[in-house]
Amino acid sequence: MVAWVSFTTGWVVRAGAMAALVLAAGAALAQPATVPPGEAANAAAANARIAVWDIPDVDLLPDDAYGQLVRYGRSVLEATARHIGPDAADPAMRFAGNNLACVNCHLNAGRKKFGLPLVSASADYPAYSTRTGKVATLEDRLDNCMMRSMNGRPMPRDALPMQALVAYLRVLSSALPKDARIEGAGAGAVPELDRPADPQRGARVYAQNCQFCHRSGGEGLRRNPVDANFGYGVPPLWGPDSFNDGAGMNRLITIANFVHDNMPNGTDWLMPVLSAEEAWDVAAYVVSQPRPSRPAFAADFPDLLAKPVDTPYGPYADGFPPSQHKYGPFAPIRAEIARLKATLGHVPNPEAR
Repeated sequence: MVAWVSFTTGWVVRAGAMAALVLAAGAALAQPATVPPGEAANAAAANARIAVWDIPDVDLLPDDAYGQLVRYGRSVLEATARHIGPDAADPAMRFAGNNLACVNCHLNAGRKKFGLPLVSASADYPAYSTRTGKVATLEDRLDNCMMRSMNGRPMPRDALPMQALVAYLRVLSSALPKDARIEGAGAGAVPELDRPADPQRGARVYAQNCQFCHRSGGEGLRRNPVDANFGYGVPPLWGPDSFNDGAGMNRLITIANFVHDNMPNGTDWLMPVLSAEEAWDVAAYVVSQPRPSRPAFAADFPDLLAKPVDTPYGPYADGFPPSQHKYGPFAPIRAEIARLKATLGHVPNPEAR
């Protein structure tokens, strides 16, 4: 058995007294990596939020086939364009349709709190997907990112980049029990507006806080202006080399929270730079811009009542216009969906295959 040196990241809660901080941290540190089957503690362990992450250091894995595979997976995550981008050296490996990198959304190689972390990804799957109406594997989830955020095509299960990404994600989750819930998952939960998010207000926020890095046209900044394989130092937020309209980052709630807790670059959720209102408006400005479109996404969510309220493409079951699904406010949509669930149970998607 190999002993891995690990490190912990982040703090415990977004707000609260120091006593709560200490208690939560102590409970997290006491969390066992595995719990013997049959013990009552097993369910409690899986349902308790783990506040202090115990992440193996992949650089300390042995220099054997598995250690090399895990480190290659991290490299695919960090330098995606070079390995599987549209101009990758091996044409058979050109799975991504743009030159983004996974770390453009999953910050710090998937290890940043509220930076769309991947720390529990392997522990979360297999899981039921409301998007497909089926149980999804970790590989299925990665392929969704490939088709949406990367605007590309699925990877075969035996493709080396797929196997490497899965290996890396399994190492990130290796100290967590099955179905563990981590503190700092997702992109946060900034208070929502009681009005539509305003792209025009957001344009001013963008000019003051985002334009210097992401450029005035949202095109980002390439690491090498000649060779696209180097990817981006600053990713494009719209345009032909950005994520498409089916990506999670094209949903207002996701991008507004991500921006609030992580942008401008270097920001941490403990000390945000933008106000909640600024984050919503600048997110609205970004999602209002042109980007690649994939009409096949209309078949998403066989049960339309399971569709997230901020999904920017139809069909919808609730009667609200596409503009409100795109920019909010979302509370009225949630109330109507709750009413429809209580009366109808579900609403089939006519586009579902």
